Amino acid sequence: MSAPSTSTRNFFTAEESAPVGVSVEKVSKNYGALEVLKDLTFAVEPGEIFVLMGPSGVGKSVLLRHVIGLEAPTSGRVLINGHDVMEEGIREHVRMALVFQEGALFNSLSVYDNLALYPREHRTGTEKAIRDKVMQALKLLSLDDTAEKFPSDLSGGMKKRVAIARALVMEPQLLLYDEPTSELDPVMSATIDEIIATLKNQYHVTTMVVSHDRDLAFSIADRVALMMGGVLIHVGSPDSLKQSTDPRVVDFLNPKIDLEHPRFKKNAT
Repeated sequence: MSAPSTSTRNFFTAEESAPVGVSVEKVSKNYGALEVLKDLTFAVEPGEIFVLMGPSGVGKSVLLRHVIGLEAPTSGRVLINGHDVMEEGIREHVRMALVFQEGALFNSLSVYDNLALYPREHRTGTEKAIRDKVMQALKLLSLDDTAEKFPSDLSGGMKKRVAIARALVMEPQLLLYDEPTSELDPVMSATIDEIIATLKNQYHVTTMVVSHDRDLAFSIADRVALMMGGVLIHVGSPDSLKQSTDPRVVDFLNPKIDLEHPRFKKNAT
């Protein structure tokens, strides 16, 4: 992957600004007696693609919601460019957008109105300016002909692309993706990978991706973190993850099918 940039370029105006960095400092999260995140500390460098991997149910999406400020940690803090994400007015300092795993499109709204909802609610411009921005975002992802369609008219891959286009309308400096290739076939997964990498390479937006997709991590990530049991067991380049001899890493990347001792029976005991 290309080296992180010294400036992030706005998707619509080409205006440049300093790329944002993320610092996760000793973050823990409990839901009652259940400890989901355990004293996590790591940083996402300005302008890089940082991929967080791990088995299902280990807290990856929970961590992502903490990074964007949708949930407060039980202890510790998340800083974006030195600002605590839980402080009031954080979005005056940093523009963030999250692409949800299921897309989270409003089925009762057209594609156009899904993208226009945020700028309309926040009154970021005239209706003409909003239309120009929405159509530019759709064009950027080759979705020009979907504006008047509804989510029910779209394939799974197109819904993912529309969800990304909606995030772009928010002009993010920090773009987060939650399992962007889930439920997609290999070709469409590769297309989404290309979109994520292209947006980072052309606009230098700091990017954090939660995924269990090895192909995504190894093909587009600058750095990869592997989470298990609420803790990080590896952070480094894709090559360093491939070369790890930690049996937990080896088993996650190359799980072997053992019909004599199946894992579901081990997990049940």
